[in-house]
Amino acid sequence: MRDAPPLLDTLALWLEVNFDLPPAEREPRLVTLPGPELVAMRYGDGARVAPDRVVALYDEATGTIYLSEGWTGRSPAELSVLVHELVHHMQAMAAHRFACPAARERLAYQAQDAWLALFGEDLETAFDLDPAMLLVGTVCIH
Repeated sequence: MRDAPPLLDTLALWLEVNFDLPPAEREPRLVTLPGPELVAMRYGDGARVAPDRVVALYDEATGTIYLSEGWTGRSPAELSVLVHELVHHMQAMAAHRFACPAARERLAYQAQDAWLALFGEDLETAFDLDPAMLLVGTVCIH
């Protein structure tokens, strides 16, 4: 009997097949950090953002996905966070370029929502992200 493929391989294959993303030449590093450190990485030191508002982020320079310290991946919602950040990793490995940082979020949110739909959930029920918030977060405002 063959071993099951590692989780990242499975998620990456799902993204390749369903979202036409090219395979990444290497896997991302996965690191967990406390919420306040994620907030500081995302918004800078001294940011007044609740620690639970940043659950993950991708660092393109190091190819690292940072997940919040309590992340276990044991629920569809938690796995969807990894799916979202894995999209960013695959975009970076393929050297995709975007008009602004918000534009790269569009596909990541689409993939995350599609993953959640496999389990009867969506971004609104799992993360309280409604369509208007998603629109604002995925368009370039110049």
